[in-house]
Amino acid sequence: MKMLGSAAVAALLMFPLAARAELAVSGNDGKQMRPGDTVTAPEPDSITVLDITGKGVKRLGSVAAPAAMIGPPAAVAVSKDSRFALVTACQRLENGKLVPNDTVSVVDLSAPSNPRVVQTVHAGPGAMGVSISPDGRLALVAGSDSSTITAFAISGHTLTRSDQLQLPEKTDPTDVIFSRDGKTAIVVSRAGSKLILLDVKGGKISDSGKAYKPGLQPYGAVATHDGKYVINTNLGGALPAPGEAMPKRGRGQPRRQGTLSMVNLATGDIAASVEVGPTPEHVALSADGKYAVAVVANGTAAVRSDPKWDSVLGLLKIYKVGDGTLTLAAQADTGHWCQGATMAKDNKTVLLQCAAEREIEVFHFDGSSLTQDKGAAIAMGARPGSIATASSR
Repeated sequence: MKMLGSAAVAALLMFPLAARAELAVSGNDGKQMRPGDTVTAPEPDSITVLDITGKGVKRLGSVAAPAAMIGPPAAVAVSKDSRFALVTACQRLENGKLVPNDTVSVVDLSAPSNPRVVQTVHAGPGAMGVSISPDGRLALVAGSDSSTITAFAISGHTLTRSDQLQLPEKTDPTDVIFSRDGKTAIVVSRAGSKLILLDVKGGKISDSGKAYKPGLQPYGAVATHDGKYVINTNLGGALPAPGEAMPKRGRGQPRRQGTLSMVNLATGDIAASVEVGPTPEHVALSADGKYAVAVVANGTAAVRSDPKWDSVLGLLKIYKVGDGTLTLAAQADTGHWCQGATMAKDNKTVLLQCAAEREIEVFHFDGSSLTQDKGAAIAMGARPGSIATASSR
């Protein structure tokens, strides 16, 4: 009988741990500079892999790769088996200036402590939200600057462009998700304040002719596990009641309260709409679909030198998801300029990206309260801007 070498034995011993680990993938933006910040020069963008199994949170590994925190924190999608991740970057530095970017990186996670970029492909400029179909065979990318949705066929860890849909100019698609059966894609159009439904068939996408109004300036979205609803953030808040004028925008106007909407996917009816606070950056689902996690920027500062740093905090809110209902279960104050969040499979640990602090905050949820574990925060260097697990999208 042939004996295994020491390296092979070590790999076998490590594999069960990696297979059991629940991974979160964070995209980190090193390009975003702000006057008055203590960091005065850009650093490389990066992608970081975290183990969020059980009560602990541990950084496993990082790799330098394009990433961006502009747009909804939906620029990361993780395969169902956590073997690879897709990370978009809507911006890049060119001659010292930020310009639209179109890259999608395929990151091999088979050795989580040593993530590797194994392919780079190109979607439409302003590549933001990215999703993987329920059967794992197709990926969609929203191109905000180009008003495009790009489809990629997935084979193993390899992407091949299969289609690109050109939407009307200035549609501003910030995110795109799949329905639970994979037959429909839902495009979030911020400029149009609507959800656009696409037909998905054989790697091709086409406009179904259906569009719903969930609120003003929708930003990111998730589909409920029962397949009935889309839950999305609205930066501009709820739609005006019949006969009411559109809210005014600009200086001197009161800060608008953003909302979470729950829209019936079959009819377009708004089943629920709840105020969450100014600028809801992100919405993510728990692995079992019972909870929706909302990240609210709440007018927080981007740098510590801002006079309002100590007086204004962000908000992290968790809603219980029912059949047509969203009920607040818990909330907590957070750091500043916070972006994406994700919840561990046991619904007890929540990770929150805070771009101003350049760290990931850790919270514990017991079903009715959220408690921050300040000693567990993970320093990131570059600003964390998008995060996902295999089940959060």
